[in-house]
Amino acid sequence: MTNGGQMDDEALKNLPNGVTLSWGIVKKPRRGPKGELSIPMIVDAAVAIADRDGLSAVSMSRVAQSLGFTTMSLYRYITSKEDLLVLMQNAVCDIPVPPEGYQPDWREEMRDFVQACVLVFREHPWFADIPIKGIPLTPNNLRFIDWMLRIMRDFPLNDFEKMSFVLLLSSYARACGMIQRDMDHALKAGESIDSFNGLNYTAALKHLVKQDSFPDLYPILMSGAYTGETESPIGDDLAFGLERILDGIEHYLEVKRSMQP
Repeated sequence: MTNGGQMDDEALKNLPNGVTLSWGIVKKPRRGPKGELSIPMIVDAAVAIADRDGLSAVSMSRVAQSLGFTTMSLYRYITSKEDLLVLMQNAVCDIPVPPEGYQPDWREEMRDFVQACVLVFREHPWFADIPIKGIPLTPNNLRFIDWMLRIMRDFPLNDFEKMSFVLLLSSYARACGMIQRDMDHALKAGESIDSFNGLNYTAALKHLVKQDSFPDLYPILMSGAYTGETESPIGDDLAFGLERILDGIEHYLEVKRSMQP
């Protein structure tokens, strides 16, 4: 083995085991009998359990039982639940990135990026229940980042500015995705949209919220804007917020271009 190869092997040893599994760069388990397990089978079964019953329902024993194998059989492929969670996150982010040039407008493509991220949270409500422990390292997560960077390829930005915008849009998508997820859960549990938005509580709030105690909230509440008592002229709040973020990016680009010789 060359020195370069040895250095590569040493670098890969620093990665968490779940990450190396996601890249397929670890040793395969010993060959077992026909009909043996595989990492994709285990991950798919775990995702199905989490989608149906929540993240707390996922355990190595529960996944093994759903596949008709012993728990020890799973450990030949995935050595811990923590590694399994990493693989589950990576699996549900396996969303096809649109082809380059499919959108002529960068704002529209950034909207698509945010919507794709939000959809992950809505389709897999448990996704946000896994704590963020660092930068994305798994291939499907990195493809999402690569997509955003592709949109900004010709922007007059340095690498740090581009990564900051990736974080900004990803963070907004995460916040919107969690709100949408929680609304989906509430409606599924029998709550009404008016309860979730607060409309059903308008009268009570108007009784409780006094102008001297809440001087700035009071007029907003009385106007009907707080609980959606009156129709909003700006449309969907989350979409409105995204447009203001895109406005900010566009303004920043204009400033950067004006500074170029």
